[in-house]
Amino acid sequence: MANVLVDVGALSADDVVSVARHGATVSLSTAAQDAIVHSRKVIEALAGDPTPHYGVSTGFGALATRHIPTELRAQLQRSLVRSHAAGTGPEVEREVVRALMLLRLSTLATGRTGVRLETAQAYAALLNAGITPVVHEYGSLGCSGDLAPLAHCALAVMGEGDVRDADGVLRPAAEALAAAGIEPVTLHEKEGLALINGTDGMLGMLILACHDLRRLLATADIGAAMSVEGQLGTDAVFAAGLQALRPHPGQADSAANLRALLAGSAIVASHRGPECTRVQDAYSLRCSPQVHGAARDTTAYASLVASRELASAVDNPVVTPDGRVESNGNFHGAPVACVLDFLAISVADVASVAERRTDRFLDVARNHGLNAFLADDPGVDSGHMIAQYTQAAIVSELKRLAAPASVDSIPSSAMQEDHVSMGWSAARKLRRAIDGLTRVVAVELLTAARALDLRAPLAPAPATAAVVAELRRDVPGPGTDRYLAPEIEAAVRCVASGRALRAAESVTGPLV
Repeated sequence: MANVLVDVGALSADDVVSVARHGATVSLSTAAQDAIVHSRKVIEALAGDPTPHYGVSTGFGALATRHIPTELRAQLQRSLVRSHAAGTGPEVEREVVRALMLLRLSTLATGRTGVRLETAQAYAALLNAGITPVVHEYGSLGCSGDLAPLAHCALAVMGEGDVRDADGVLRPAAEALAAAGIEPVTLHEKEGLALINGTDGMLGMLILACHDLRRLLATADIGAAMSVEGQLGTDAVFAAGLQALRPHPGQADSAANLRALLAGSAIVASHRGPECTRVQDAYSLRCSPQVHGAARDTTAYASLVASRELASAVDNPVVTPDGRVESNGNFHGAPVACVLDFLAISVADVASVAERRTDRFLDVARNHGLNAFLADDPGVDSGHMIAQYTQAAIVSELKRLAAPASVDSIPSSAMQEDHVSMGWSAARKLRRAIDGLTRVVAVELLTAARALDLRAPLAPAPATAAVVAELRRDVPGPGTDRYLAPEIEAAVRCVASGRALRAAESVTGPLV
């Protein structure tokens, strides 16, 4: 099993995916351990100071004016975590919680938070044991970080609350920790605050989203190529020289993919001659690189923001390199929230154009000689009529999910936290949107594959033919109506697993 070394510097996005999704273990570098020990000495020196220091010897948020005596400070940290572990609703996915815990550990490893070494090591131990705290859908406003989600994780480190063990069994945290030989942590000054002030939940979901979108956008190009081919469109508009007239990098990449995917297509070649009277294809075909490319450029910008956040040490107060403890506003989730919303807009747009390409296959006025709805016997059979309805329902939902969460704000903490980012909410709806886009692309591939089969004896391009063959492992070719839902789900698995992309790349080489 892979191991990710958590150092004082930034993790990579691939590190996060490896731990969150693939179960990689983690270890703290020697430099990180030294940094943690060094900053803890700063906090311990302040703990005995009669002057109040926020988070060390005071209450929190709107209660920060109260000085807390030494004998009550352990209770203060416990109370902070317990009261902030106030999430509700469905459980959040395991990969999200693992990403959240890893990113909090990464911030602890910078030496800017003042926690004890054993506290950071406890986070690593939970990750390595496969113990996942139960975190709930609702509770974070994304301002002082993802407070409630992070508090549920801190609660588990204390041996309280519920967790899922490595087998996914719901257990009390104390029981799961004991079974794994992990000693619960008793929090000291500043530690409770350090464990819950971070953008780790929304950042983890952003990193996972960018990872998934890179695969999905390449697969969307495959769907577009199959639709262009199946609808007797032209590949001439994807020429590099034409694309260079508008030098957006994402557009150029998408067009390059389309050229590679359509290379050697007998179907496209069959209507290149002077007898073809079509002047231009519809926008949904002709402008695929522009739409898909815009989403690529958005993803590239979101990845840049994620890389900056990965290099951040988010806590309040923070231990500065020169030994001061300073309050700050770096926990506000606005930078991450904005790009999460930006991605949701692009996801909706890519799904919308894919649905329009699919719809053209089903209309005899626009599908250039194919049966209505690609049905075997129109009127007796409905073909893919309702598959497009399913796409349309998802696209409509994606348009609603594209409404930005980051423009909303609900004041909290007696108006101390009077402007919040709603970044957690932006991340949650983006995850739903990416699932929706996966399904929309899958229906396009399913429908386009049927159309390409119906164009026989003309042969599709080798790359698109490889994708059709991959789909045909689970979904039969054209024929009378069958139970369609399982075929759609099989196509969804083919897209989500990356099988469709790998099939195309077996011919084209890596797509971008």
